[in-house]
Amino acid sequence: MSDASADRGVSAKLRAVLRAVPRSVLVGAATVLVLLVGFVLLRSLSTADVRVSGAGGDGPVTREAVQQIRVHTADSASAVVLLDGRPVPTREQDGAIGLRPGELSDGEHELSVQVPRSPSWLGTSSTEHRFTVDGEPPVLRVADSLRPQRPGEPVTVEGTAQGAERVEVAGNAVPTAPDGSFSSVVQNPDREVRVTAVDAAGNRAEQMMTVHVRHPGMRAVHMTGLAWTSDTLREPVLEMARQGRIDTVELDIKDESGEVPYDSRVPLANRIGAVKNYYDAKQSIDQLHSMGVRVVGRLVAFKDPILGESSWRAGHPERVVQTSDGQPWSTGGYGSFAFTNFADPVVRQYNIDIAAEAVELGFDDILYDYVRRPDGDIGEMRLPGLQTTPEASVAGFLRETQPEVRSRGALLGASVFGIAVDRPTEIAQDIRQMSQFVDYIAPMVYPSHWAPGEFDVDNPDAQPFDIVQRSLAVFADIVRGTDVQIIPWLQDFSLGAEYGPEEVRAQIDAAASNDMDSFLLWAANCRYTGEALTPQG
Repeated sequence: MSDASADRGVSAKLRAVLRAVPRSVLVGAATVLVLLVGFVLLRSLSTADVRVSGAGGDGPVTREAVQQIRVHTADSASAVVLLDGRPVPTREQDGAIGLRPGELSDGEHELSVQVPRSPSWLGTSSTEHRFTVDGEPPVLRVADSLRPQRPGEPVTVEGTAQGAERVEVAGNAVPTAPDGSFSSVVQNPDREVRVTAVDAAGNRAEQMMTVHVRHPGMRAVHMTGLAWTSDTLREPVLEMARQGRIDTVELDIKDESGEVPYDSRVPLANRIGAVKNYYDAKQSIDQLHSMGVRVVGRLVAFKDPILGESSWRAGHPERVVQTSDGQPWSTGGYGSFAFTNFADPVVRQYNIDIAAEAVELGFDDILYDYVRRPDGDIGEMRLPGLQTTPEASVAGFLRETQPEVRSRGALLGASVFGIAVDRPTEIAQDIRQMSQFVDYIAPMVYPSHWAPGEFDVDNPDAQPFDIVQRSLAVFADIVRGTDVQIIPWLQDFSLGAEYGPEEVRAQIDAAASNDMDSFLLWAANCRYTGEALTPQG
């Protein structure tokens, strides 16, 4: 028999069997089949739309990321949310169900969401979502500091980042070796270099590396812009340099009158008539450099009557420190408009622009003076725009300045009152805060400026060694661990007592007893006691 004949035979037998089944049985079977298909379709159509977002995928998630898991369903009120088989607290958030799982352990977890179907006899719809928690950040190891030889010199950042998927140095991604080690050269580093390591889950480890440049040291005298134009005053200073008694000269680049005594091109300085062009900065710097003498630019920051008065009369009173009734602050004998507002962005930028220009001209350091508020009751002052404490604002100004100075190859210092060492709020000079953003602090520890009994010195004028030694010891202690240097201002003038070589020498010795071999001498008349200074090779 052929295959076709066999198939016809089977079909005939099947038809015969079906004709033998009663019609009612066939109808019943068909009904059951229809109901079964309908149930399946109804159950399928009644499945609640449940979706989970915010975590999971192929990689691990942080513990914080678990807080971002969202359950999306139209019937959130009836949803039952289980985490690892137990109910988990939830909250409604952005039209979805947010989790409040508390602290989860590292490892795999299962989220289950059950939502009743409608009608209820259809049971529930459930969704499972698995994810892995990784709450441990990478292990990042780098040194605390970087120590280039000169400002602006490239630094090499080296370290290891175990468990990191990505490493960034100063905002740039760097490759890592299989053992997690990395190395990256940072050109023109700022005061700090940020190193970041991120793992696959998104956990971050960060460390700030401080860039410390050791000041080469200085034995300096100060000269005003006008004094530098005088042969009578300039030549003795140059002779002291030739003899090796000094190795640094500080020249004013903006003084306490607000004048800019060199040939500045800063637009605002020229608009307000501050530029006096007493001396040629580039020529003077070149002359001193040719002698092996470093040049520091003294920049009086916030005592600036020229900027203050011009701003006030031009309708910008916010640039001036004011009294409580809105008048220019003049208490303390400074005169009207004397103190500009250190919290004002225009005032800050004006000083930064002068600092940046001076470094471009060749100044080796920028040393701020009057980087403070005026003395007096802070409760009676108005400082428009001040959003923080005066001390933090002054320190923030130094922070803004340092990259502009450092990136151009110079160092930054701040002259401070001696009393600031233990009375930071009196003039808004918090030494610890300021030391974060300068390369050196220059305290004015003139014996004539201390009251009797300070640091247990009965008569500071008559005891120059004692008052300088003891006050500088406190300054050294307050900056301990910061790498910032203390380079003191010492007194070479008579006020209350006659000062000559012996008194000047006593102060230098007092500084040296605190391991401070650098100093700056101040004399308002710019006449210095060379005999007090020992010639160096």
